[in-house]
Amino acid sequence: MAFLWTTIMVKDLDQSIDFYTNVVGLSVNRRFKNGPMELAFLGNGETEVELICNEGCIPEYTDYVSMGFTTKSVEEKIVELKNQGIEVVDGPYAPNPHVAYFFVLDPNGFKIQFVEQKNTK
Repeated sequence: MAFLWTTIMVKDLDQSIDFYTNVVGLSVNRRFKNGPMELAFLGNGETEVELICNEGCIPEYTDYVSMGFTTKSVEEKIVELKNQGIEVVDGPYAPNPHVAYFFVLDPNGFKIQFVEQKNTK
């Protein structure tokens, strides 16, 4: 079994694509309409993020779910995001010497975690 994608319902597909391409660093693999819905699949590997914009949909998210993406440096990513006007909503944390992370919100209020994994060798 392989994990294929995570689906996120969004208010504005263009705004969400902008966030996931310019902030997270994903590429748009495909985008298409299906009736009243417009979908986009983004990713740089096997697992993708599926964005769905359905007319009149107002997405709601919980604090208990987030998606994590790697970053080379938590400190540098925080500076980059602040320069883009994106607020860090939680963290940064370094629970052990091998990992550091923080959270931001995507344009729909979904929690995105940026994680720096430090070499243990």
